[in-house]
Order: sequence, then C-alpha cells, then structure tokens
Amino acid sequence: MKPFTYSRAGDAAQAVRWGARPGAKYLGGGTNLVDLLRETLEQPDALVDVTGLATDITAHDDGRITIGAGVRNTALASHAAVRERFPVLSRAIVAGASAQIRNMATVGGNLMQRTRCAYFYDDDGSRCNKRQPGQGCDAVDGFNRMHAILGASSHCVATHPSDLCVALAALDAVVHLRHADGDRSLPLVDFHRLPDDRPDIDTQLRPGELITAVELPALPFATRSTYRKVRDRSSYAFALVSVAAALELDGDAVKDVRLALGGVAHKPWRAFKAEAHLRGKPATEASFLAAIDAELADARPLRDNAFKIDLARRTATAVLRQLTETQP
Repeated sequence: MKPFTYSRAGDAAQAVRWGARPGAKYLGGGTNLVDLLRETLEQPDALVDVTGLATDITAHDDGRITIGAGVRNTALASHAAVRERFPVLSRAIVAGASAQIRNMATVGGNLMQRTRCAYFYDDDGSRCNKRQPGQGCDAVDGFNRMHAILGASSHCVATHPSDLCVALAALDAVVHLRHADGDRSLPLVDFHRLPDDRPDIDTQLRPGELITAVELPALPFATRSTYRKVRDRSSYAFALVSVAAALELDGDAVKDVRLALGGVAHKPWRAFKAEAHLRGKPATEASFLAAIDAELADARPLRDNAFKIDLARRTATAVLRQLTETQP
C-alpha cells in the first residue's frame, strides 16, 4: 500500500481546503475505500476524514428531510421520520451489506461506492477501462452475469452497487455539494455518470468537491413505497435486480408513480419511460407490464445476463402490484 497522510477535518471549510490538495481523497466510513486502498486500486497521497461532519438528520415541517453526508446508514434506516415518510429508503438500506458494515458506512460514502465488477478488482490479470482508461474491458466478452443491460458502452458494462442510491433516485433526492468556488446542488439522478468512453469517472464531482448533505423533497405518497432486491443469497450480496417504487392511485387509476431500478446499469436507473407510461392508466397487471416493457425496450443484454430483462420485468410488476394492494 502506498504511504499517505491522514487528517481529520474539524468543519466543512477545513475539509474542502485540505481536499483541494493534489492527491487528496475524502474518507467516510471507509467500507469501500479501505478495500480499494488494500488492493492498490486507489493510491491517494492524503486522506481527509470527514466522518465527524454533517451527522444530523433534519425532518422539516413541510415534509422534506435533510440528511447530513456523515450520517451512518443504520441511523438513517432507523430514523422515525424516514421510516414514516420514505419507507422505501429504510428498506433499501437494510437490504444492503451486513449490519456491521451499515453501522460504519455513511450516506456520502455510499454515493461514492465504486463498482464490484470482478474485472475491475483483478489488477493483475484483467483489462479494465474503469481502472486504466484505454486498456480494454474483459467483462464485455467475459463472465458478465452481474453486469449492465441498460446504458452501458463498449468501454464498460459495470453496474453501480448501491441499494440506498436506487431509493434516492426514485425519491428525486438532491445532493448538496461544497467546493472552494462555492456551493451547488445536483439531482441524484444526474450525480452518477453513464460510462460512455470514460468509465473511470463515476460522478459529476469536481476535484476537491465535498458531499455535505442529501435532501429528500416532500413526496406525500411515498408513505406507500417499498424496495425489493433480488440476489443470489438472502444477505450480504449485491443485486441482480432491485426495484424502488412509490405509487399513488386515484380510484383504480395510477395518479402518480416513482420507479427506479438497481443492478442493471452503471448508475441507479430511474425508470422515467415507465412512469410516463403508467400515469393515468388503470392500475392493472397489464399496465404495469406494458410500462416496464417500454422502459426495457432499450436493454442490451450480454452473453450471460439476458435473464435480467425478464427478472426486472417480473420484479417491478410484483412491487407495483404489492403497492396497489396496500392502498387505503
């Protein structure tokens, strides 16, 4: 492992000053970054520990919730207002990793997770454009059962590993950022990038930019929301396919809906086409299937993962049916 310096920031301004130095990286819970350091896939000159910053969850009277970037995943999943207003978020967090990892992991760090593609981690034996741009991608013609079916490129077919981010994408979450040049905000759905020809760049963050908080806008019908994750074993496994959804009915018709998919793309995949297809339609199995088929029309499976298309179709339909049956 390459030697590096370690500093613990006392406030966001100090963190941004230190984070702007060449070769610096922010350290949250370290549940992914420390692994990458051990594998020498990340080799920073300096780590800036930001775990002591932004650890509050604020439930606003207008229905919004602001989540500090340093909030631990377990604290977020168990927060009373989150469980009441956005149960999909609590369920997504609990579906991820192990209890021990959730106790360590932070919200900001979760957004910065890197792919778990085996070829990315195989530094000695595999080509990977995400690890070394221009090297090639052995996953395209390799063992690609876990890889992307939407939004991939010939340069990278990796998937994003987060469960929490799938729920945030469905809920129109906004990411608040701080940089030496000032503060800004990005919709979560625009925070992560598709691979195109630069899969080594995962997000829209500028060098030295710090995640300070994530905001959930008020969404009253999200009290009827849920998350379902399909995986090879019942715990401590990444999603083959996951679905985050919230549904509002007007009689027997869909008034509004939020739908996002995980395990299918380089970023959490907001199913905008399916949502548009569903609004105003009868809340029936046929409508749900037609909507998800519209979303998956652009899917491009690889040799080993064509099953994900039907799995996403059946999982999304089952989740929407479940939400229909639990409407008051």
